[in-house]
Amino acid sequence: MKSLNGARAEGSKSRTVIPKYLAPSNFMPTGLRHLARVAALQTLFELEYAASSPDSVLERTLSIKALTGDAAGFARELVYGVLENQESLNGTIKRYATAFPVEQLAGMDRNILKIALYEILLDDKTPAKVAVNEAVVLAKEFGSETSPKFINGVLGTVITKGQRPKKSD
Repeated sequence: MKSLNGARAEGSKSRTVIPKYLAPSNFMPTGLRHLARVAALQTLFELEYAASSPDSVLERTLSIKALTGDAAGFARELVYGVLENQESLNGTIKRYATAFPVEQLAGMDRNILKIALYEILLDDKTPAKVAVNEAVVLAKEFGSETSPKFINGVLGTVITKGQRPKKSD
């Protein structure tokens, strides 16, 4: 007998993947890039409230999450990208979330926005729609009840009104 996620009962080694069109609407496969975003979010959140070095917090988080290789590299890229561009990212949040001062946003919401904005505006490896979708998923997992709508609204405005910087040759 197969379970909802396609794994056989009683620890059988065989695994069946359910195609997206057959999966229930709340079924969400968890990819390594998503786990890397979670690790980056948790690292950035902790760094806001604890006087620790980014290296030690990130490495501990990666170890706990058992992320290695490309996934760990992606998490590092997100954390250091956000930290290096903090001022610019805060400015973008101020520009597009005018009703809420950056300092007064919930810590999770603020960091989710920073990760997504880094991916949308500064890193050309992730399509904007994917970055927004991932940010909304993170907001559902870690934010308040209103976080997904808020995050989606801010990022949607950035995409429609903002300009994605051109890649310089």
